Amino acid sequence: MLNFLAQNYGSIIAGAVVIAILALAAVKMVRDKRSGKGGCGGNCADCASCCGKQKRK
Repeated sequence: MLNFLAQNYGSIIAGAVVIAILALAAVKMVRDKRSGKGGCGGNCADCASCCGKQKRK
């Protein structure tokens, strides 16, 4: 087991960094959604065509 870790520590560290970046992006998206910001970064309260507020036919 230690031999495997010693041979692949660079890949393990790179993978951990990528996973951390993805986790931070997901947390930011959840926080933005909870605070009322839309996916476009704008204010959905003032946007008639954003966040599913389009008029249905």
